[in-house]
Amino acid sequence: MAQLSPRTRTAAARRRRARPGSVARYLILVLMAVLLAGPLVWQLSLSLKGSGEPLYTRPPAVIPEHPTLDHFATVLDRVPVPRYLLNSLTVAAMAVVGNVVGATCAGYALGKLRFRGRGLATAVCVAALLVPSETVLIAQFLTVRTAGLVNTLFGVALPTLVAALNVLLMRNAFRNLPAEFEEAAIVDGANAWQRFIRVSVPQVKGVITVVAIFAFVGSWNDFLWPLIVLSDEQNYTLTVGLNRLRGTFYDDPRLIAAGTIIALLPIVAFFAVLQRYFFRGLEAGGLKG
Repeated sequence: MAQLSPRTRTAAARRRRARPGSVARYLILVLMAVLLAGPLVWQLSLSLKGSGEPLYTRPPAVIPEHPTLDHFATVLDRVPVPRYLLNSLTVAAMAVVGNVVGATCAGYALGKLRFRGRGLATAVCVAALLVPSETVLIAQFLTVRTAGLVNTLFGVALPTLVAALNVLLMRNAFRNLPAEFEEAAIVDGANAWQRFIRVSVPQVKGVITVVAIFAFVGSWNDFLWPLIVLSDEQNYTLTVGLNRLRGTFYDDPRLIAAGTIIALLPIVAFFAVLQRYFFRGLEAGGLKG
C-alpha cells in the first residue's frame, strides 16, 4: 500500500480539523435562515391555504394541501389596494428623495467641511438615534398640525425626510474617503459644491443606495404615524388601509397573510432593482478607498 506524502497527510489532517467548524457554521446559517425567513414562509403558506384547511397543526403544515389565490382576490375586493398603493409610493418617494439629497448633503458637511458647531451637530444626530420615536409623536403631530399638513401625504412623509441614521451613514462614508481627492480638487480650483458633486458623491454610491433602501423600507412599513396623521380613508397608506381586513369580532388569518404578502411585494421589487447597484457601489467604494 502506497504511503501518503507528509504534505498530503498534513492537508488531510487540516480537513479533519476543519469539519467540526464547518458543521457549526452551517448549523448557525440554517438557524439564522429559519429565524429570518420562517415568518415570511409561514405568512405565504397561510395566504395560499384553502378555506377548509387547518391553520395550526402539529407539526406545522407549511405546504398547503389545496393552494389557492382566492384570498388575494378577496383582499383586492375588500380594500382599494391600488389607491393605497399609490399613496404609499408617494410617501416613500418623498422619503427616498429627501434622505438621499438631505442626508448626503448633511453627511458631506459633517464629514468633510470644517465649521463651528460641527461636533455639536454630530452629537445631536447621535442623540436622535437614542430617543424612541414614540416619545416625540406628540411634538411631531403638533408641528404638522400647526403647519396645516394634517391628513396630507406630505405630513406623513415630513418627519422622515432626513433620518439621523442616514446622516451618520453618509458622514462616515465621506469621512473615510482619502483626503487626496479633495486636496487635488482644491488645487484645481474646485469649490465646495464642485468637490461634493464631482469628487465625493461618485465615491459613495453604494452607501447612497443603502440610504435609499433604508428610507423606502422605513417609510413603507410605517403604521403608527400615518394612522395618527391621516383621517380620510382616501389618503390611507397601504399599511393603514390593510388594517381594514381586521374585523371587530372575527379575523381571517388567511386574508391578513395575503395582505401582508401584497404589502411586501413592492419592497422586494425595490431591492431587486437596486441590489446590483448596491453591491457594485460597495465594491467600487472599497477599491477606490
